Amino acid sequence: MQHDRVWFGYGTLPGLLQSGTLIFKSSTIRGIGMSSSWQRAIIVGASSGIGEALARKLAQEGCTVALVARREQELIRIKEAIAAVGGCSTVPRTYVHDVNNTNAAANLLNEIAHDLGGLDLLIYSAGVMPLDPDDSYNTPADLSAIAVNVSGAIAWCNAAAERFYRQQRGTIVGISSVAGDRGRRGFPVYSATKAFMDTYLEGIRNKVGRYGVKVVTVKPGPVDTPLVEGLDKKKLPMLITSDQAAEMILHGMVRDGVLYVPGKWRLVMWLVRHVPSFVFKRLNV
Repeated sequence: MQHDRVWFGYGTLPGLLQSGTLIFKSSTIRGIGMSSSWQRAIIVGASSGIGEALARKLAQEGCTVALVARREQELIRIKEAIAAVGGCSTVPRTYVHDVNNTNAAANLLNEIAHDLGGLDLLIYSAGVMPLDPDDSYNTPADLSAIAVNVSGAIAWCNAAAERFYRQQRGTIVGISSVAGDRGRRGFPVYSATKAFMDTYLEGIRNKVGRYGVKVVTVKPGPVDTPLVEGLDKKKLPMLITSDQAAEMILHGMVRDGVLYVPGKWRLVMWLVRHVPSFVFKRLNV
């Protein structure tokens, strides 16, 4: 599972991006510069998209990685691909898990930490995004999104926060979205779940940050993954690949706080947040 089918929309403000009225100078990411403290990591939602790309890059940097997702065959594929590339200190471990089973999260996290010989990093990258056309009000799909994007995130991040609090170090990374900055007509529940994640991670950051624990909220814009197949990618502003997103995330998550990916989204979303509601509701976003 993954969450990164996110785009800004095609209304007035995205038009500024497409027309070049808002101009940004692109930057080049050179090297991840991974902290040596990230020796053992769990990635929840590692079977595709950003989660998979992060797993590959962390493994290439020498981190021992545990891949967690519900699709066993995809986990095996990624594990074998990482092993085939070489250069990894250890072959990734795989764990089949459905994040809807929140009662199992804490025990599984501790089991994985034992298998890895410790734990330095948790990345929660699982998520779903139901699309809601104007004539659709799909409560089961919306509740399923809440279960994955909210309940699953709480279960895993709480378990990691408790462990890292005890050991007085560690990093928690939650993959949120720029969609959480405003309520979107096309996916209101998805937007709400990402707004929840933003606030929840801020609270966890304030709670455990004083004990040497970093909490990073990652807010990507559109990312080119299987979830955007069939869409007109020319209309997805500032579209990047999963590998580009993963490199930016690993480069930026050495610092505590909120990380927009790419960084230019920080300014864009500042502008979006300040659009009056009576204007925003008329935009096709």
